[in-house]
Amino acid sequence: MDSEANIENAHAGVTFPPPFIFPGAVLVAVGIQFFYPVPLIQNYFRYVVGAILIVPPLGLLVWADRTFGAAGTAVPPWKPSTTIVSSGPYRFTRNPMYLSASFIQVGIAFLVNSAWVLILLAPVLIIVRYAVIAREERYLEAKFGDGYRQYRKQVRRWL
Repeated sequence: MDSEANIENAHAGVTFPPPFIFPGAVLVAVGIQFFYPVPLIQNYFRYVVGAILIVPPLGLLVWADRTFGAAGTAVPPWKPSTTIVSSGPYRFTRNPMYLSASFIQVGIAFLVNSAWVLILLAPVLIIVRYAVIAREERYLEAKFGDGYRQYRKQVRRWL
């Protein structure tokens, strides 16, 4: 099998599903919060802040997922990509799903009134950046070459 066929059937090599990283961190943080409470805000305004930080990112997440579907490529990074998706939210950020999940985690921190949820976002972002996004970017560059490099120059990784 030649290298072109290998890259066609290859994937980013992400072994741990990114959709579990963010909720996993929230569950760990809530567990820590139970034993070592560190509240964020002591008033009910936190519900408004939490909702503001969750509802729009949920819309972005749905938009990003539907954009991938319309392009006919797989969302999971352990499946082969068929195209560079540069429409919809991908015109503004190369990672709208991870960006959405980040804001949702911040919103959850306010809703459950836990600084731990917010604190654990830092290691989550490091893991996502280096264990997920770096692999995805290497794979996309190997598969799509100059097309992906051009897209990367035009669109920021986050915002």
